[in-house]
Amino acid sequence: MEIRPATRDDREQIRAVARETWHDTYDELDDETIDETIDEWYGDEALETALSKPGTAFLVAEADGDLVGFTHGVVTAEEGDVLRMSVHPGHQGEGIGTALYERLREDLRDFNMKRMRAIDLASNESGREFYETHGFEPTDEDEVEIGGEQRREVVYTLEL
Repeated sequence: MEIRPATRDDREQIRAVARETWHDTYDELDDETIDETIDEWYGDEALETALSKPGTAFLVAEADGDLVGFTHGVVTAEEGDVLRMSVHPGHQGEGIGTALYERLREDLRDFNMKRMRAIDLASNESGREFYETHGFEPTDEDEVEIGGEQRREVVYTLEL
């Protein structure tokens, strides 16, 4: 497995991994809502911004030439945010998420980050387990609109 910075050429594969992961993870969302959200959050314009914004790290994981996961984080002041973290369902449990997280943390530390936050839908039990295993603690809740409905999110924080 190789972890490397994402490029513009990775956009279609990033969307494909995001789509597969969301369909596998978020049972409470219907297929149309997931597809519309992926098209919006991972569209060319959104990915272009994510790939070029200062203080940002966008990484992909490749296994046997296939993109199997990605993560996107940004640092503002002394706080780093894990904005996206996805591993293809067929490759979960192989350490890819941990490898992506560790590399993201290392890359964001270069921006003098003192704490990390991750935000995920409250319904994502595997996400909660992942973040808590890596030392994050639930510190807040918020809401996000997806598919015209408000969804509860949990904010996880790790002091460095």
